[in-house]
Amino acid sequence: MAQPNSLIQKPWRPTPLVSASVVLHGAAIAAVAVRPHVWPWALGAIAADHLLLAAVGLWPRSVLLGSNWTRLPEVAATRDAVAITIDDGPHPDITPRVLELLDEHDAKATFFCIGEKVRRYPEIAREILHRGHDVENHSQRHVHNFSLMGPRSLMQEVGRAQESITAVTGLTPRFFRAPAGLRNPFLDPVLRRLDLQLASWTRRGFDTVSRDPNEVLGKLTRHLGGGDILLLHDGHPGRQPGGHPVILEVLPRLLAALSAAGLRPITLRSALT
Repeated sequence: MAQPNSLIQKPWRPTPLVSASVVLHGAAIAAVAVRPHVWPWALGAIAADHLLLAAVGLWPRSVLLGSNWTRLPEVAATRDAVAITIDDGPHPDITPRVLELLDEHDAKATFFCIGEKVRRYPEIAREILHRGHDVENHSQRHVHNFSLMGPRSLMQEVGRAQESITAVTGLTPRFFRAPAGLRNPFLDPVLRRLDLQLASWTRRGFDTVSRDPNEVLGKLTRHLGGGDILLLHDGHPGRQPGGHPVILEVLPRLLAALSAAGLRPITLRSALT
């Protein structure tokens, strides 16, 4: 699906899937009010609807729950641009080494940072920006039950990360990535209120679980092309048998592969211009 050339704007409007879900709930309640004996069918329809919404929320690249960047806008893709996104930091030992590797290849990246870690390592967060990269919102705590939260909890979790990152860096995030990419229908209106654009990825290397750099690199470079959004992790990285973080082995090889293919790594924000 083609991506927009600018970030989403208010007001929020539900997607067709969410609108249909609301209509279904209303119809089921009305049916039971008129004919109480149909309640098992109404309950079954609502349960099936909830299962569908949950399944869609477990699909990180889905656009059925709201706007979601799975690729860069077409104008950036035609310029042979790609985006390297790095999640779960900043990490006191790994992130500085990632920054050095990026500098060596004159490449830019987008760091989706956890608000608590930005508060804990403010110097590193500011150094990311100083090197010409971007710091974006990856929630305040990166909790495992993020996709089960209601509207108020989501607003607190995402909003606090906005406050943390802005207070430390002086720059307000414009993009958000859900923990593990999982979400629910309540997230989209929260992001709209905070003027945040959801961004997932074109492909990821599963570098938090794989200990094999070749496997991770292969997943990232398969069918590589302009407009791709690639995902790596500087926080909670997989490690090779000797303890070496996989990202530090994969990143220079990935950057070399991009250069050989004539592709230029840029930040998500710069894809808008």
